[in-house]
Amino acid sequence: MRGMLDRARAGDGEAFGELTEPYRRELQVHCYRMLGSVQDAEDVLQETLLAAWRGLDGFEGRSSLRSWLYRIATNRCLNALRDGARRPRERPAYVPEVPLPEPTHHGDPSWLEPYPDVLLDELPEGSLGPEARYETKESVSLAFLVALQRLPPRQRAVLVLRDVLGFRAAEVARMLDSGENSVNSALKRARATLAARLPGPGRDDAPLPHSPRERRIIDDFSRAFERGDVDAVLALLTDDVRLTMPPLPMEYEGLAAMRHFLSTVAMRQGRRYRLIPTHANGQPAFGGYVIDPGTPIAHAHGLLVLTLSGDRIRGLTRFVDNGLLPSFGLPRTLRSW
Repeated sequence: MRGMLDRARAGDGEAFGELTEPYRRELQVHCYRMLGSVQDAEDVLQETLLAAWRGLDGFEGRSSLRSWLYRIATNRCLNALRDGARRPRERPAYVPEVPLPEPTHHGDPSWLEPYPDVLLDELPEGSLGPEARYETKESVSLAFLVALQRLPPRQRAVLVLRDVLGFRAAEVARMLDSGENSVNSALKRARATLAARLPGPGRDDAPLPHSPRERRIIDDFSRAFERGDVDAVLALLTDDVRLTMPPLPMEYEGLAAMRHFLSTVAMRQGRRYRLIPTHANGQPAFGGYVIDPGTPIAHAHGLLVLTLSGDRIRGLTRFVDNGLLPSFGLPRTLRSW
């Protein structure tokens, strides 16, 4: 590594690329956890690599190159959060096609975006430190990300660096130009908040991604939803199922609320869909397409992510932004049948 580092310091861009490429994907996922947006994460990753390239002479080797890059990336994320430079806030407000029913709960707008699993597959094996408390699957789940976005930025950074990535307290203190006592205090508060927001017992009972058990649930749901069979869809849900639609600050909880929503909004007047399976945040998902009965074309209708519990579905998250579909390799339109 020393020879490659010397070449990079001398202005060899290829050498710098070889040094940083092994960390590119995990740094992007780190920025995504901090910011909740795939595009924002990619933007900050590019800023991080540019800052590292320009500041390579300042890397003294007292920490690992990986730790040094995480320090730059984390502080760039904190700057973005501090400055309010969040791309989703600049998007036009989503206007529902029909008036929505009164929700079970009102909340704050959620600017969280889904993360394609195909990118998670590129994460290096064994990259987590020994003090990590979460497996990768849990730390990119929608429930975890939603809870994480509710933390103040500094607490968020400390929790991700300590409990998700497994850096030691002393390393995190150096990254944040802070003291260990301050890091430990922020971590304690962040853990308490996260524990109160994460789902309770049973959240680890979901089928493994791409397993036959998961495939059976996905297929049953897809068939029922495409048929417009409200009763069949409800039979696949838990009693406390919850529907959310980021960034709308509305939640629908329970089977009665779901029945009303499906009947009056999603499947109103015989509306039909095609669902194209994919995966997001380690969870089964679908690109949704509403069928135009007058043409052979189905038009994009957001991304639907399922949260499973046992052999049932306890959460549906519909991301209303059709601009997210290309990140999953999905088109804006397709033939209806």
